[in-house]
Amino acid sequence: MTDRIVVLVTCGSRKEARKIARALIERRLAACVNEIGALVRSTYRWKGKVESAKEFLLVIKTTKKRFAGLREAIHELHSYEVPEIIALPIVEGSRAYLDWIADSVKLARRV
Repeated sequence: MTDRIVVLVTCGSRKEARKIARALIERRLAACVNEIGALVRSTYRWKGKVESAKEFLLVIKTTKKRFAGLREAIHELHSYEVPEIIALPIVEGSRAYLDWIADSVKLARRV
């Protein structure tokens, strides 16, 4: 088991998905964000009604340590009242890739 995680977030538009992805990378909250286009069709219950929508799925790679900041940023940037933010553990992976994730989200040391 590693401290690296994958976070799933759905967005209502490509523009919003790209805005969130870019902000997470710029803030060093994520090492990589994959955007899966509007092939995602979500069916869900919202305020007592069954709804369906085309959405854009973000697959975000980060660390458990950066998750709280990532979640806060998503809430800040997202248009949904209750955005999907689900973290899944990365049990194993390429050592070089896992190291790259950790290195990519490290905050620069102040001198």
